[in-house]
Amino acid sequence: MRRREVITLLGSAAAWPLAARAQQAAMPVIGYLYGGTSEGSTYLVGAFRKGLSEMGYLEGKNVTIEYRFAQGDSDRIPALAADLVRRPVALIATPLSTPSALAAKAATTKIPIIFATASDPVQIGLVASLNRPGGNATGISNINVELMPKRLELLHELLPRAVRFGVLVNPDSPMAESIFTEVRVAAAAIDRQIELFTARSNREIATAFANLVQKGIDALLVGPDALTDNRRVQLAMLAMYHRMPTIYAIRQFVEAGGLMSYGTSDADLVRQVGIYAGRVLKGERPDELPVMRPTKFEFVINMQTARTFGFTVPPTLLAVADEVIE
Repeated sequence: MRRREVITLLGSAAAWPLAARAQQAAMPVIGYLYGGTSEGSTYLVGAFRKGLSEMGYLEGKNVTIEYRFAQGDSDRIPALAADLVRRPVALIATPLSTPSALAAKAATTKIPIIFATASDPVQIGLVASLNRPGGNATGISNINVELMPKRLELLHELLPRAVRFGVLVNPDSPMAESIFTEVRVAAAAIDRQIELFTARSNREIATAFANLVQKGIDALLVGPDALTDNRRVQLAMLAMYHRMPTIYAIRQFVEAGGLMSYGTSDADLVRQVGIYAGRVLKGERPDELPVMRPTKFEFVINMQTARTFGFTVPPTLLAVADEVIE
């Protein structure tokens, strides 16, 4: 063997351990895609990291997370999803952002997608079935749309004389039509009127409240959506200013001064997204992980807000409340 060949062979052999170590040192990259703002979803990011940690993954130590926030502009989501696919990432997590899940699904059929959505994931085409997702996506369906009649029931129990109820939704949300349909059917069952109001920005939310008052709406249900979730302080303050009894999907509204909320724990749902993400990183396939559904719901009342409105909360409501904020 020639001397030059020996040197080349030895150099290549010496490089193998270095290449192997470089591969071992490379951390998997998770794409985190959310339709709302980074500031308004800090608690969700924390919950996602907690779920990952339960599976042994710590950000910066053995996993990297690439964050993409649409900042409430749904038109930006497809480009953000495409950017993560080009990155590329090991998987894409879309916690509590149905438009993000749909955009990720449209952008890739290979990269695993872990979602948490308030929509029916079968109906909107994310999975083939709940038990056997069948593609590259799985996650959690938080049945927030199906809970709208229960929210109406709670408002009706608080305000038995209320006749006209409003529903505020983001018209760009895939859930908008389903939300209104669920409430309309429930309102008809108790002989109450229902009217739809829409908003996709801060200005439109303010306009919607002005219209609510003008039309004599007695109480309001706010539909679940990343846009409304990230404007919870504005919504709670407008409801207070206009003295509009309002019920929301998540407790963060009540903590911001809202009257009542009923729904699943968003933080727990996103923690489950983190757990599923960890399982996929460990080698499990999303098409074999069934879509989970929540089993725990929480009803929260802000008594300070109720007193400001001059309401006497019935003992029956207080008895079933999971938490009463004084």
